[in-house]
Amino acid sequence: MSIPRFQGTGVAMVTPFLENGDLDLPSLRKLIDHLILGEVEYLVVLGTTGETATLNTDEKQRIFSEVAFINDGRLPLVAGIGGNDTREVSHALTAFDLDGYSAILSVSPYYNKPNQEGLFRHYLQLSESSPLPLMMYNVPGRTGMNVSADTTLRIANSCKNIFATKEASGNMDQVSRILKYKPEAFQVISGDDGVTLPMMAMGSIGVISVVANAYPLIFSRMVRHCLEGNFEAARPLHFQLIDVINSMFEEGNPSGLKAYLSEMGICGNNFRLPVAPVSRGLQAKIMELMAEVAARNVDHAKGI
Repeated sequence: MSIPRFQGTGVAMVTPFLENGDLDLPSLRKLIDHLILGEVEYLVVLGTTGETATLNTDEKQRIFSEVAFINDGRLPLVAGIGGNDTREVSHALTAFDLDGYSAILSVSPYYNKPNQEGLFRHYLQLSESSPLPLMMYNVPGRTGMNVSADTTLRIANSCKNIFATKEASGNMDQVSRILKYKPEAFQVISGDDGVTLPMMAMGSIGVISVVANAYPLIFSRMVRHCLEGNFEAARPLHFQLIDVINSMFEEGNPSGLKAYLSEMGICGNNFRLPVAPVSRGLQAKIMELMAEVAARNVDHAKGI
């Protein structure tokens, strides 16, 4: 099995909904075209930003298939398949039709709060079960349990089908240790927009981004500058979007992100409970931030 290299900007796509909560497939097409025009490198389907926890199995398959159809081979695709039941996740890895996908992103188990041995065994089993190369995902702010640097390195050395980690611990010492001691071919990808620049300065090869849903061109350009080692050019683009990034998470993701996308006319400001729209105060702040970005460059304001 060939191992893909996910360098640059991947986008953790939102799932557009209609006001009644049904899937909004026309807006899904609009989003994909927007991201491709914004020069991102790959798409990640049904991650946390996609409100995946509120989708049933049939809806997940429909989204996987629709994205592959709309994308039509234009960009590499990564399928998000994770959970807190190792046996069920192992089954799901082979049960979904993932024609058109290059890899799978699987978040570490949540709610159970397993110890480090349990986390290792979970990923070992997924590695043996997955029909596609697999990327692990450490996001302790969501899962309640950090995959330590030592466990990540153990997985990287022992699970040959796991080729990368999306690292969103926010712990730069942990990131440094992983980057220093990882196998050469193991890829470290930022899972946090706000620290992508410093992570790439240490050797990460890119990001799976939230903000790039709204501003793909600005953020992907910043990432490409980092890949070239041109941090002088990357830094202004990082600073241009850092307040936008913070606003997207101020009342939770994807509430903040969809506020931006709805103002841009890309998808409706619609969610499935328990996710809800942002407050009026944050909405007003978002409008001000959008105006600031627009004042710099009208094309950037559209994200293209």
